Amino acid sequence: MHKLVLPLALAATVASGLASAQTPAATPSPQTGNITLASEYRFRGIDQTNGKPALQGGFDYSHASGVYLGNWNSNVSQGAGFPGASLEMDFYGGYKKAFGDFGLDVGAIYYYYPGSNAGAGITFSPVNNRTGQVASGAVNNKEIYIGGTWKWLSAKWFYSIDDYFSAPDTKGTNYLDLAATYDLGNGLSLVGHYGKLNFKKMDNANYSDWKLGVTKDLSGWVLGAAYIGTNAKGSCSNAEFYCFGNPTGQYGRDAGRSTVVLSVSRTF
Repeated sequence: MHKLVLPLALAATVASGLASAQTPAATPSPQTGNITLASEYRFRGIDQTNGKPALQGGFDYSHASGVYLGNWNSNVSQGAGFPGASLEMDFYGGYKKAFGDFGLDVGAIYYYYPGSNAGAGITFSPVNNRTGQVASGAVNNKEIYIGGTWKWLSAKWFYSIDDYFSAPDTKGTNYLDLAATYDLGNGLSLVGHYGKLNFKKMDNANYSDWKLGVTKDLSGWVLGAAYIGTNAKGSCSNAEFYCFGNPTGQYGRDAGRSTVVLSVSRTF
């Protein structure tokens, strides 16, 4: 849900801000949909599509009480750690509450990769995994989260309640997401992000990621451009943790390399 390709939630925020400045506020629909075309899919700064474009989209339902449910989907590359799968499906739900300029968000998310088989292509040697275990079964991840906002600043903390994306014995892996979205006016916004992953019991897997970009709202279509970087260890000459394979299983791409991601998105 809501990866590092300029989230659609931002598109909704920008669009609603423009509308309120021009027309009387209308009661928002409890059901919304979204779609994005991005030059690359980055999740927490890490390449998920082998440098190829991503088509993404989903649906959200928000009740007046603050309870919400949603689904978000994207194509992925098998070489990014999802043997046998080409699709990511996220299912999430939670509760949001506003207190003036402050906001609270608590919930849970399930990442599902139909057709994946971790045992077919993911192994964790003792170099990367202190237990020396081998992955097996379908690739998935389950997290709970809590977040807060203040005006244009936000922070959210995710905690894995099971093995993190099927890496053995990694329950408790957590990720801190700090973000800012500053409205420059005329449909233009400046966006920034810093994240920190604490990958339990996996050597060479902890890293930080960051993003700086801009978005422009054009009659409901939001264009985005962002520079994304990490300090993830992805050297393929040294067979580091974030050296990912292509769909044929050959290794050779640093999944944490710096890049510019372009996107176009719409919320409806």
